[in-house]
Amino acid sequence: MNSLLTPVLALITLSLIVWLWMYATRIPAIQKAGIDAQAARHPGSLDVLPHPARSIADNYNHLMEQPTIFYALVFYIVLSGHTDRTHIYSAWAYVALRVVHTLIQGTVNVVPMRFLVFSLSTLALMVMAGREIAALL
Repeated sequence: MNSLLTPVLALITLSLIVWLWMYATRIPAIQKAGIDAQAARHPGSLDVLPHPARSIADNYNHLMEQPTIFYALVFYIVLSGHTDRTHIYSAWAYVALRVVHTLIQGTVNVVPMRFLVFSLSTLALMVMAGREIAALL
């Protein structure tokens, strides 16, 4: 757990688990709604699916958005040779908060709660990026 790359693997694993969760909910919902799979070729065509199936798909999309900054930042830190405990703790905090975000969005989906967790995870990224910017100065 002393590697800054381990949280990257953990977040990748979370993304793959959510992918499985998404299709475990989405395929039955598509079948139940009688939607032809070909109809899903256009954005928004699956907006008619029930909330639980849409929430998991939305979460999967979220895991493809901001975490790209996390991945790039971690690789920058590692390649710059700046790995330290603060970066490792910040990276784990980011991943833990993304797990909480996923659980909130995949279950109760209370937006203010989700936004708070998202904001806290963004602060973890800001700590990491800010420390790297400070190192350049």
